[in-house]
Amino acid sequence: MARSSKRRSLANDVTAREVWAWAMYDFANSGYTTVVITAVFNAYFVASVAGKVPWATFAWTAALSVSYALNMVSAPIVGAYADAYAAKKKLLLLTTLACVLFTAALALVGPGDLALGIVLIILSNFFYSSGENLIAAFLPELANSRSMGKVSGWGWSLGYLGGLLSLGVCLAYVSWAQSKGQTAGQFVPVTMLITAALYLTASIPTFLYLRERAHPLPPSSAQHGAGREALNRIRQTLEHALHYRDLRRFLICLVFYQAGIQAVVALAGIYAQQAMGFSTQQTIMLILVVNVTAAVGAFLFGNVQDKIGHTRAIALTLAGWLVMIALAWGARTPGLFWLAANIAGLCLGASQSAGRALVGVLSPPARLAEFFGLWGLASKLSFILGPITYGLVNWLSGGDHRLAILITGSYFLVGLLILAGVDVKRGRRAALRKNVLPLSHRRPF
Repeated sequence: MARSSKRRSLANDVTAREVWAWAMYDFANSGYTTVVITAVFNAYFVASVAGKVPWATFAWTAALSVSYALNMVSAPIVGAYADAYAAKKKLLLLTTLACVLFTAALALVGPGDLALGIVLIILSNFFYSSGENLIAAFLPELANSRSMGKVSGWGWSLGYLGGLLSLGVCLAYVSWAQSKGQTAGQFVPVTMLITAALYLTASIPTFLYLRERAHPLPPSSAQHGAGREALNRIRQTLEHALHYRDLRRFLICLVFYQAGIQAVVALAGIYAQQAMGFSTQQTIMLILVVNVTAAVGAFLFGNVQDKIGHTRAIALTLAGWLVMIALAWGARTPGLFWLAANIAGLCLGASQSAGRALVGVLSPPARLAEFFGLWGLASKLSFILGPITYGLVNWLSGGDHRLAILITGSYFLVGLLILAGVDVKRGRRAALRKNVLPLSHRRPF
């Protein structure tokens, strides 16, 4: 029965092994965000690399913002190129190797190496984000339209387990290193090497079993050059995106609520240590447990959202985020903060899974990589807004992390209000109806 249900969730020529291989990429790259962005390197950057200067948190959020800005510019071009040349898998391999390389290079960053740390964070996070866009573009090829939420949830839940593995190995090493009297400047660099090695190893099944189903466009387009071809497709995407009313509205909604999510993700370890007084070991343990609840949230809501509807599922998670912000702001004891963090975990897994699936539902099937490039662009804009808002408020308020998290929490409320105007059925009809463009709109590639 379970196998039959799983079979009905997949496209006709897709095997369970291929979906597992696709989901393993989420498993692989989650270690990067969990260890580098959320739990370990971010707090190390503020406390040791930047030496707790008043603008240290802002410097961290600014570095992330630069990487996301670069990704915003490149994502539509990469998506258009991937569609034109059926190159999603090849580009995914290149971005993966680059992210692994620059993550390993973070081991070279010691106390006071501010410039080096900023450059390597920008590069590693840029390539991580590029790979995230590419792997997402495979989803609509693997799942049928009614089960994208479920299949997306499999990937996100497995992803959080990957983050759990990376954090667990790092926690074991940090505990051993601290028992030997080592400082953060000694053990944090080793956790970067651990994270890079796990990322590379766990991504191998993706490149062995995931198929590139797209077909390259006619070779007559080669005379225009790849760059011009990509720019033509970007122009078409932006022109025709105006016709996808519900996709456009959801992408605006996503910018706001993802801004709140990314502020929490990028600053969780910093908040735990600076506002709550957690040690590195306590912070890793907290994020470790949160990854478990995030995996549960992604898996459960992947199934729930297909039954209750994508917008209702996202609305529930946004309400949960508002509760989490209120608890974290008011927490003065570890117990209440642990509760807030685990609510964030449940909502994180659910909202990320639901958002990716809804973009797949509202996107025209023939331009998946390109429209997921727009999803990546909207996401990266939010990744800039959320963390930089937190960093600026923290800096201008003299280091008030509680005020910073309260202000960035307003993004969830705005996202909830915009979401109310998204009609999924209407948006899906538009995506299918406009999939074949009139001849007058077609351009040679």
